[in-house]
Formats: sequence, structure tokens, C-alpha cells
Amino acid sequence: MAVTATTRLGLVALLLAVVGVVRAQDYDFFFLVLQWPGSYCDTKQSCCYPRSGKPAADFGIHGLWPNRDDGSYPQNCDPDSEFDPSKVSDLLGSMRSEWPTLACPSNDGVRFWAHEWEKHGTCAEPALGDEHGYFEAALRLRSRLNVLAALVDAGVRPDGGYYTLAQIKGAVQRGVGVEPFVECNRDESGNSQLYQLYFCVDAAGERFVDCPVSPGGRPCGNRIEFPAF
Repeated sequence: MAVTATTRLGLVALLLAVVGVVRAQDYDFFFLVLQWPGSYCDTKQSCCYPRSGKPAADFGIHGLWPNRDDGSYPQNCDPDSEFDPSKVSDLLGSMRSEWPTLACPSNDGVRFWAHEWEKHGTCAEPALGDEHGYFEAALRLRSRLNVLAALVDAGVRPDGGYYTLAQIKGAVQRGVGVEPFVECNRDESGNSQLYQLYFCVDAAGERFVDCPVSPGGRPCGNRIEFPAF
């Protein structure tokens, strides 16, 4: 049977649709990861402020990461889609304030954002669209989580004091309505300190949900320092 041009076009369209479905199903949810800058800096490796100056003493975005319910995750889904700052030119001001880099040497953040887009963002394209959609979604979700205010209102302050894991998780739950996973790191003296908070977001990138799986990371114990920044 002869294959007409119309038939070929139909097959191509079907193949593209199938590929789109497969990519859309390559993850089940997102981790929105927020990082406390005081804990990033209070380590043996220390930190460097970005060229735009010292970030605000608030939780900054580390990333928005597609993940699967079994704990695995896709990465580097489109090697041809390199980060292009011109595509997010209207977001750069917000990215500098809400998604700062503290890596050394001091830099403008572009390498950090490129890493996040190329490793994680390219795998979120089915739901969030292009590069602009990815960063815009992360900033939008971050704006709905006034985590620091929730902690301070509950008496959990970034003043070098120590708190329990239950105090931290409970304060965030009451303040923003979502319970996070809490990751700790160690300061120069080996003390456990509040480092990152993981919030789970549905696969559409629209709403916060209960986390189906733990992100792992360093356990906190029950005596957690909240360092100043």
C-alpha cells in the first residue's frame, strides 16, 4: 500500500504526540528547595556574596526539581537547550534577589541559573514550557511561602539559637500551610544547622502537595542551630 504525504504527516504528528506524552510523564512532582544563606556560609568552605551585593537575610531558591515518586529524577533532558539570560531578562532582578548565588568566587549568578535550567529545568518543559516559564514558576511558588516570617512568629529566630526539628517543621506548617522536609548541614564546629527546606509541588507546577518521598540529604538530629546571616 502506498504511503501518501498526508499519511506521513499524520504519522509524524502521532509520533510527536507520543514523545510529548512520554516526556510529560517523566516526573510526578517537583521539589521546590529553599536555602538559608547563613547556613551555606557558616561552613568550612565559607561563601562569597554575588556581585550585586549581600543577599537579604531570607530563604533563597536553590532550585525547582522534577522528581519521581520512586525517589529517582530526570536530568539534563535537552542538551541543546542552553541557558540564555536574554530569555529571562524581565525576571533577572527577581532572580538576583530571590535566587542568589553564594558560590565562590563572587559572580553574577548566571552559571548557577544555567546549571539549574540545564540539569532540572529542561526536564520540566512539558508542564512549565520554556526557560522563561520555568524560572517564572519557581519565583511564583517562592512568593507563596513566607517561611522566615512563619518561623520568627513561632519564636524560631536566626540568631544562632538551637531548636528542635518539631519546632521548625511545626512553625512552617502553621505559618504557610505546608510541612517541609528539613535538611541540615554542619558548621565549622560540627553543629547541625538549618540548611534547606523542601516543599513538594504537583506535576503541573501549580499547587503544593504532600511529599510522596523523602529527598534524602543530611539528617538533622533534634538540636538544630539557626545561624544569623
